[in-house]
Amino acid sequence: MNYHGRKFAGVENSSGGEVSGQTVFHYEQEGSVLRAHYSGGEVVSGVLIGKVYDNGDLEFRYNHVNDDWSIRGGKCYSRPEMLEDGRIRLHEQWQWQDESSEKGTSIVEEVTNETV
Repeated sequence: MNYHGRKFAGVENSSGGEVSGQTVFHYEQEGSVLRAHYSGGEVVSGVLIGKVYDNGDLEFRYNHVNDDWSIRGGKCYSRPEMLEDGRIRLHEQWQWQDESSEKGTSIVEEVTNETV
């Protein structure tokens, strides 16, 4: 599975998360290395970097500045699901790596020009 050039937006998130439907991720992939920039909603600007496994699963670290001007960061493991229309839905398990150490789950889905 290749994530290069794909865009994703939040669909669901646990109460402690800061990603919403207004947050858009712009993915880049080179080999098995994944990078993304993201912003929107509570997130002013964010970056992530991680790995793409052979089965399409993702493991990454993320950091962003939120609308309270706090710097937040954490780790995430995502499992892809192929939707009938060919888009990808990612089922995520995340954990903040700051004083809260809060854990949660989220779902982000690929957005296209037709779904924006």
